[in-house]
Amino acid sequence: MKIMIMDGQGGGVGRSLVEELHKAYPEAELIAVGTNAVATANMMRGGTALGATGENAVIYNSRQADVIAGPIGIVMANAMLGEITPKMAEAVSSSEAEIVLIPMSRCNASVMGVESRKLSDYVKEAVEKIGL
Repeated sequence: MKIMIMDGQGGGVGRSLVEELHKAYPEAELIAVGTNAVATANMMRGGTALGATGENAVIYNSRQADVIAGPIGIVMANAMLGEITPKMAEAVSSSEAEIVLIPMSRCNASVMGVESRKLSDYVKEAVEKIGL
């Protein structure tokens, strides 16, 4: 199973996902895909040797992945202070992969029915949802 973890900015949410996925599913192929080099490098420190950066990396790996995980902004054009390009959002949202999103209030989107919880709780729930 190939799991693409996508993040931008500093890659903190993505790194948390990589760390937990690496522990839970050591046999899975994890690839960290960042909107910038800092995010990619930070995610890779979480436990994967595979990483790629930028719009084309998002587009290419969205087609290859079985699962895509990251903050909710990865499916919203211009989210993360403009780091998510419309092509990135389209690639992720139109992928045939299962998409597992972490709700974040910094993306200017409120998802009704979502409780206010700690990031670590959402990461654990996402890892369980991916369940190999």
